[in-house]
Amino acid sequence: MESYVLEVKNLVTHFFTRQGVVHAVDDVSFAIPRGATLALVGESGSGKSVTGLSILRLVPPPGRTISGQILFDGQDVLTFDAERMRRTRGREIAMIFQDPMTSLNPVFTVGDQIAEVLIAHEGLNKRQALSKAIEMLGLVRILNPRERASDYPHQLSGGMRQRVMIAIALSCNPRLVIADEPTTALDVTIQAEILALLARLKEELGISLLLITHDLGVVAEVADRVDVMYAGQIVEEGTVTDVFHHPSHPYTEGLLKSIPRLDREFPASARLSTIEGSVPSLIDPAPGCRFANRCSYRIADCTAADIQCVQVSEAQLSRCIRTHAVMGVTESHIKPSDGSRANELGL
Repeated sequence: MESYVLEVKNLVTHFFTRQGVVHAVDDVSFAIPRGATLALVGESGSGKSVTGLSILRLVPPPGRTISGQILFDGQDVLTFDAERMRRTRGREIAMIFQDPMTSLNPVFTVGDQIAEVLIAHEGLNKRQALSKAIEMLGLVRILNPRERASDYPHQLSGGMRQRVMIAIALSCNPRLVIADEPTTALDVTIQAEILALLARLKEELGISLLLITHDLGVVAEVADRVDVMYAGQIVEEGTVTDVFHHPSHPYTEGLLKSIPRLDREFPASARLSTIEGSVPSLIDPAPGCRFANRCSYRIADCTAADIQCVQVSEAQLSRCIRTHAVMGVTESHIKPSDGSRANELGL
């Protein structure tokens, strides 16, 4: 049986606003095998970042995790007291935030900020912690790490600041790293360097990685499996190869069609494919498929009741009753999830 470092089961996180209850994460389940990279992909507002924050119990008010399980090495972090959760964050589960300029403290040197984590979690004294901080800057390929440790965040480029964030995340040798849009604010060349760095460190240190992104190019570059999120729910799960070459949900199909392909002719007058419409309100969402109002495959049954996942293949799941039409296969090949890992995780 496959061993998982993290299992998220039926996670529900709501935001209680004056306008109503926002169902930001609604019955989300997934698992990350040890040493693997799982990508959580979807457009802005789909619930990706809230899922990551829920795992670390950092959802800001008025948000609150309502139900579900977050099993880290088999133990539910939602049952941890405040002190145990504080020890877990940074030491065992670390997070790389998407904007290092707002995540780093502008009045402390980057060396001091790495050292602070080491003092808090590893019990090192200031001198030991600064020495280890310099080592970490070298590990993430920052040149002249001893000199750079004395720099303030504003003195570093965007790519170097992101490397500092990676150094902070890895400083205590965590078993799981959550990377929330780690390359969003960087130019293409620096993005490639950061992705290569994450891939190398993942292999060298044996960590597991949850990669949160809206960039399918990033997913193709570094992930083993991918979960596609839409309107607070996971609508498709599978290996990167299966999902990219045989999408089984209309939303995934739309995302892939919107990407220009360099291996195909694309006339100058042609327009990129788009997904018409907009994401529905997550305040008390209506029953049925949340993508139905934008879907060309829609039939009456799509909005009659909540849609459950079906098992498309041994390693691929889809939250769609029209999967056979999307994939162009006979309906007999698609079946409800049975005794597979999908049921085990509550999908």
